[in-house]
Amino acid sequence: MAGLISKKMSPAIFRWFALAAFVSMILIVLSGAAVRLSGSGLGCPDWPQCSQHLITGPLGIHSAIEFGNRAVTGLLIIVTGVTVIAAWRRAPIRLDLLWLSLSLVGGVLADAVLGAFVVYSKLNPWLVSLHMLLSLSMVALGATLYHRSKYLYVPGVKAVVRDPRMKLLARLLWIPFVAVVLAGTVTSGAGPHAGSSQGQLRAKRIPIAFNDAAWIHSVAAMFFVALVVGLLASVWRTGAPRPLQTGVRRLAIIASLQAVIGFTQYWLHVPVLLVELHIAGAVSLTIGVVQLNVRQIAHARVPGTRRADAVTTPSGALRP
Repeated sequence: MAGLISKKMSPAIFRWFALAAFVSMILIVLSGAAVRLSGSGLGCPDWPQCSQHLITGPLGIHSAIEFGNRAVTGLLIIVTGVTVIAAWRRAPIRLDLLWLSLSLVGGVLADAVLGAFVVYSKLNPWLVSLHMLLSLSMVALGATLYHRSKYLYVPGVKAVVRDPRMKLLARLLWIPFVAVVLAGTVTSGAGPHAGSSQGQLRAKRIPIAFNDAAWIHSVAAMFFVALVVGLLASVWRTGAPRPLQTGVRRLAIIASLQAVIGFTQYWLHVPVLLVELHIAGAVSLTIGVVQLNVRQIAHARVPGTRRADAVTTPSGALRP
């Protein structure tokens, strides 16, 4: 740590800190989902300690899972904090990377505090849904930080809009995507996996029939999939640049698989393994929408992070 603070850091090295922060945002979503699906949401009745006068809580599977999730959160605070220091010591310093890193720290802290409200409200389903939405927002921020750490978002370096029409469509795609996510969190809040286990206080559910919520979510999801497939057909016919074709193709595959998983888990009465897989799919979709948007503008690569699609020439220009 002392070496990190005292020495300047190359942009190529900082990219690995950005990647670590990005991956940590994914882990917190998956570990939090495991807490709810295993019925361990009330495994630790207090916060920040697990129970009165006990940091780890009484011996048991539910307390161990919930405390493990809190330990992951603590680790994420450290990872994101170190990333902020790395962004500060990066040479040359870039304010966009520094602010994104600070936003991740703030988001993780807000997620931890929100987790306390979730515990003391006995798993209020609206707060649990907000917890999920905030975590997915942090995934989007982490993906953006990692992408920007690899490219030159600085004045004087050429940036080219690959397809103005596609850029607008990619931005508008956030609207149906957010609608799908909101409907999905409401469906989870109305569903059978409340986060508590047998013998504990039964957590409240969102007052809407699960079947109705699932139907609304499925309609929103199919509309989103249809839009993505339409984008795929459009970039194919118009001969859009390869990075855009790749981004849309990946998003179409992920969205289609996510739809299949969603329908399957519904017909099988939402088994926990498929629900966890569906949440992992939501994380993948979030990353896919972010990547589709950041690919709309071609930037030169940071030296030391070269790839075939865009590399930095000695003059700083873009070369495909």
